[in-house]
Amino acid sequence: MPEIGRHHLSLVIPCYNEEEVIGYTVKKLLESFCDAGISLQIIAVDNGSSDRTGEIIQKIAASNFAVVPVRVEHNEGYGNGVLAGFRHCQADWVGSIPADGQVDAEDVVRLFEAARVTNGKVVAKVRRRFRMDGLTRKVVSVSYNLFFRALWPSLRTLDVNGSPKILRKEYLQAMNLYSKNWFLDPEIMVKAHYLGLRVLELNVFARMRGTGLSNVKPSACWEFFRDLLIFRFGGRRRILNKMTPITDWKGAETL
Repeated sequence: MPEIGRHHLSLVIPCYNEEEVIGYTVKKLLESFCDAGISLQIIAVDNGSSDRTGEIIQKIAASNFAVVPVRVEHNEGYGNGVLAGFRHCQADWVGSIPADGQVDAEDVVRLFEAARVTNGKVVAKVRRRFRMDGLTRKVVSVSYNLFFRALWPSLRTLDVNGSPKILRKEYLQAMNLYSKNWFLDPEIMVKAHYLGLRVLELNVFARMRGTGLSNVKPSACWEFFRDLLIFRFGGRRRILNKMTPITDWKGAETL
């Protein structure tokens, strides 16, 4: 059994009107990590929900010390919910995962086990190798990822938005993340690249959402393309150029 009160991984789950699935998702994650002997802290963020999501999170947290409830009063986007949760992470390794349960909890365990045996200089993530999204969604996804690779050809990932993403807490803090919308995932990947982190990508089967509704709107696809261009060629580029690779950090090589 993992040591009580000492967490190996803090995982943020942003939840926006996820009353139908959040209980199942949290339960499966806790069970799978416990079976593996890994102490998991879950930061369950009620991201401005108008349904019973917050009530369910509070009920789960009341009976399990490993679940930390966080409330965002007004939904400002997926990324804002994740950022609110990151502030409550206690473990040395941190990450985020959607509430939809589309990636099996056992695969999340496998991903973390692969990450923790490295020297720590990685961003570990899943690649949704087998997806049940329909032809249109697949075409958009492939086009988006090819566009991303064209802008950053040396960044080795085949699924930019694949989650969970897991990395060391000190590297996450060095990124100074700001995206409050769906662009948070690409921001993490690009900044990890500028920090010199290696991408550790695990192929997984992505299930169809069993209950609840996806909050990704068709317009989000065009926002992704627009934000990538702004991030690559706009004023934010100066921030990227000023980032210090971890190989230049004092003591970083001792991780």
